[in-house]
Amino acid sequence: MYFSRIRLRTDADTGILARQLCEDDSYREHQMLWRLFSDDPNTERDFLFRRDDYNSWPQFYLVSQRTPEGKDGVWQIDERKYQPKLFKGEKLAFSLRANPVITRKDSSGKHKRHDLVMDIKIRSDWRLNSGSERKSLYELTQMAGETWLSPRLERNGGKLETLNTEGYQQHKTSKRGLTKPIQYSSLDLTGILSVTDPDVFTQTLYRGLGPAKALGCGLLLVRRI
Repeated sequence: MYFSRIRLRTDADTGILARQLCEDDSYREHQMLWRLFSDDPNTERDFLFRRDDYNSWPQFYLVSQRTPEGKDGVWQIDERKYQPKLFKGEKLAFSLRANPVITRKDSSGKHKRHDLVMDIKIRSDWRLNSGSERKSLYELTQMAGETWLSPRLERNGGKLETLNTEGYQQHKTSKRGLTKPIQYSSLDLTGILSVTDPDVFTQTLYRGLGPAKALGCGLLLVRRI
């Protein structure tokens, strides 16, 4: 596996691309990054990515099975082999852009995903409450973040120790061939976790957590503390 930091170059003619990346179109970002790996449109995605701009300039982190290749000369690519050496009980600081959802059956019996923050709002009668009875958005996102992340970490080789949430956003993007836009939410989660199963957790770093991976969610960034 490889870990890469990819920045839009400032010493090349990247003005048009920079303007496109300012349009908050996650699917377009995904397509741009996919071109760094394969010219075959039928190739399955084998990378995770997260946008994290640097000095207001487009920047992405990627974990991939193959090395990205910037053949068009518009990207500055810094890559390295990604082979984490972890041990049981080790504590790591983490950062994750997640798509926190809950899945329920609708009236027709089909499974449907719901934005967990909005779901908590609705089920707690948030709009009907007032004053001290109404939870703040931060309290709602904390509740959603812990409800969503804690059991997933436990199933994937880790344990949640501390959590902070920020950056809750609702997104709308389009995909060629679809008549309706793709709508999803994202929530930035940071904190501390402990490793309970190093082998399983390493695979989690490679595979990511949760849905909307093709839209920039799911990449778990960690560092030792």
